[in-house]
Amino acid sequence: MANRHLARSIVLQTLFEWDTTHASESDARVVLARNVAEFGGEDVDQSFMDNLLAGVLAKKGDIDLVISKAAPEWPLERIAPVDRNILRLGLYELLFADRSQVPAKVAINEAIELAKTFGGDSSGRFVNGVLGAIYKELGEPGKDEQGGKKNPKMKYEDLPLQSLGGAVVYAKHDGQYYLALVHDVFGHWTLSKGKIGDSPDIVNETVEQGTVREIKEEIGIAITIEQKIGENEYVASHPEKGKYRKHVTYFLAKAEFEPLHLQEGKGGLDDVKWFRLQDIIDLNFYDDMLPIVTAAVQKLLDKASQEKSTKLEARNSK
Repeated sequence: MANRHLARSIVLQTLFEWDTTHASESDARVVLARNVAEFGGEDVDQSFMDNLLAGVLAKKGDIDLVISKAAPEWPLERIAPVDRNILRLGLYELLFADRSQVPAKVAINEAIELAKTFGGDSSGRFVNGVLGAIYKELGEPGKDEQGGKKNPKMKYEDLPLQSLGGAVVYAKHDGQYYLALVHDVFGHWTLSKGKIGDSPDIVNETVEQGTVREIKEEIGIAITIEQKIGENEYVASHPEKGKYRKHVTYFLAKAEFEPLHLQEGKGGLDDVKWFRLQDIIDLNFYDDMLPIVTAAVQKLLDKASQEKSTKLEARNSK
């Protein structure tokens, strides 16, 4: 197998030169070819390096936004150039690479090793802190693959369970159905959700009651739950409490078409919008959200079809 650690180090050196000399993307490819000739060998995967460099450059804007939100006390220009580009490389693999080829923890560990090799004394800790925070905020990428695995010290079913409720919130406006979606700092549109019974003032809160409360708090709109639409369970990790299960119940919920207001300082989220059904096909969703959203959209399409048939029957009966 080609030495991908070496390949990443060559791409990192290329990104460092591209960044510090303000070179163009075409110049970056020339720098990569020079670095491969100087530091590479027959065991280096050229296509992997080409794709990695191209991917980081193409997603630079999105990646830099994630860094700025994950480490607000460290503006990009204040981060050491080598650390900045290690974060870019690591985040590209964490957020955008094929997870079957580069598991999330591999992306993080590789970035930390690059930081230890090419950065300063504190680079490893800094990169680990930023990527680790993003990894946890994201809900641990690859959770679908990890959800069925067992903790070596505790059976999966014995892990502490946290209950959450979320909703596909819809409204009708000018004869069309709209969905209310939230956007996270990792570039995905997803569903509003929150913890159930997560307050000492709340006693015996049902999942439905908690979902209504959480949606109101998160995006500022009242909802009426109509039906359960699906469930999702995965393993998450708390830095102090360790591993636990998150079980999310999703509902189809109706709301008025009113302005949406994202809760101030809501961790991990940066936007909320209404979308027409026909416009959501081009949005970037998490894989585990697609079945939930698709099921909700189908029910709304069925509802629209039924409404159309009812109106037609009423018109014909006159």
